[in-house]
Amino acid sequence: MLLDPRFTQLADVLTGFSCALQPGERVLIDAFDVPDAMVVALIRAARARGALPYANLHRARVTRELVLGAEEAQYAAHAEVELARMEQMDAYIALRGADNIFEAADVPPERVRLVSRLMKRVQDHRVGRTKWVVVRWPTPAMAQQAGMSTEAFEDFYFRVCTLDYARMEPGMNALTALMKKTDRVHLRGPGTDLKFSLEGIGAVPCGGRRNIPDGEVFSCPVRDSVEGVVQFNTPSVYQGAAFDQVRLRFERGRVVEATAGGGTKRLNEILDSDAGARHLGEFALGFNPHIREPMRDILFDEKIAGSLHLALGQAYEEADNGNRSQVHWDLVCIQRPEHGGGEVWFDGKLVRQDGRFAPKTLHKLNPEHLLGR
Repeated sequence: MLLDPRFTQLADVLTGFSCALQPGERVLIDAFDVPDAMVVALIRAARARGALPYANLHRARVTRELVLGAEEAQYAAHAEVELARMEQMDAYIALRGADNIFEAADVPPERVRLVSRLMKRVQDHRVGRTKWVVVRWPTPAMAQQAGMSTEAFEDFYFRVCTLDYARMEPGMNALTALMKKTDRVHLRGPGTDLKFSLEGIGAVPCGGRRNIPDGEVFSCPVRDSVEGVVQFNTPSVYQGAAFDQVRLRFERGRVVEATAGGGTKRLNEILDSDAGARHLGEFALGFNPHIREPMRDILFDEKIAGSLHLALGQAYEEADNGNRSQVHWDLVCIQRPEHGGGEVWFDGKLVRQDGRFAPKTLHKLNPEHLLGR
């Protein structure tokens, strides 16, 4: 099979830089509505490194039909099978395409919660015990979300995904070190005045080894320390539903008031999924210089230059506040001037203003450096 050279280049990034596959390692390629040619490119790239590739192909319309009639015993058995397979893997590469991002919009919330709860063990093992990377795949639907032609979006996609991520490392390391020693965080901006602690949590740089596209450093608020209000100005799609202008008010770490215009009822249903869904499980600053505007795709939107995001629900083990939930929902606020601006303060010192890092030690995360200008 003759492959698009861009497929081969991306496969090399994912198997090499992102997962660093070694001879004899098993890697599961999980492909959701992705062209066979890209799966073939990944299989070839894995074999070239001496790894052992396995492939799993998904189709959104088939998955929707299964979840529509999901039963406890059915998905409990399915989870056992998937967990047994995941336990045999050393690495995991997921490519997620979507011909229709709202394919699951009419799946009853209780079915989604059932499947999420039963499959959580598989996700936990994958995140905590394998080398993994998750990638979106460019489709006409994504081009529509971005307000671009299909050709222009594909060019944008491959430019972003094959960025020289090593160029991020000096700035990311400086930001990671700063976040690790930070106690008090204060976020300010239109509709936002939020405070919390990072004491003892740590921080993790993300420069192409977990997600592609990438460009963030994340930590996690101390679970009960979050106080105040935050207004997210980036639209979001979660569990097949669309949300705009999500606003959350926190008291002692818990969401006590949540609104999202016409999506308020569904928002609160998600927050009531379990005890951990009303608490935060992540705080991160995004800085990918190629990604400027939202497109209702979280793997892109959470990396927007000059953005921050907070995740409701499950915390990552690498920066853990102990919060556990079947939910992990990243919500994004862009703080560049054209989106209303905003400030990030660490221990009373201004770290970022209107999307630009202020301390000299962090200037290498501003767009002109990352783009080599």
